[in-house]
Amino acid sequence: MSEPSRRHLMQLAATSGVLGGALAALPSAAPAADVPRDFDFLHGSWRVRHRRLKGRLVGSTEWQTFDGTCVCQPTMGGFGNMDDNWLDLPGGAYRAMGVRAYDPKAQHWAIWWIDGRNPHGPTDPPVKGGFRDGVGTFLSDDVQEGRKVVVRYEWSKITRSTAVWEQAFSPDGGKTWEMNWHMDFTRV
Repeated sequence: MSEPSRRHLMQLAATSGVLGGALAALPSAAPAADVPRDFDFLHGSWRVRHRRLKGRLVGSTEWQTFDGTCVCQPTMGGFGNMDDNWLDLPGGAYRAMGVRAYDPKAQHWAIWWIDGRNPHGPTDPPVKGGFRDGVGTFLSDDVQEGRKVVVRYEWSKITRSTAVWEQAFSPDGGKTWEMNWHMDFTRV
């Protein structure tokens, strides 16, 4: 079976659950040498402990904590990945999806977040960036409640069984940052 056909079946299985473990028996082409490996650590299943500020850029110091899960798989022959997230938010659980794609010409990743509570609504602009010295930094310009901000995602403390993700906003072009979401990942 060709690699594109195998990938298509894997994508169908991921979205429908119909094929289950049968795909594990399919042959796989060896990955190309130029495939980025930055997010290989994230592939698989995780328990996630969330800590999120109740109010953003309003001087809040009150945090919400809640649990969740994340299941990530490679896509596009290794030049992308996607994860299915379950967030047990105190106001009501929901699902979301992270989608990442690597641009070999620009040599950076773009990351989109799709919120299951509004899956057809506009997505935020992708954050773009990459990894240096074991830390991934991804930035974008955005608007939060009518206010221009710079958004930063940061991946750090990455091991085989743990990782940390944080989101921060800067209302002053990157001079100061307010970290508003922290996630501790533990491999299942």
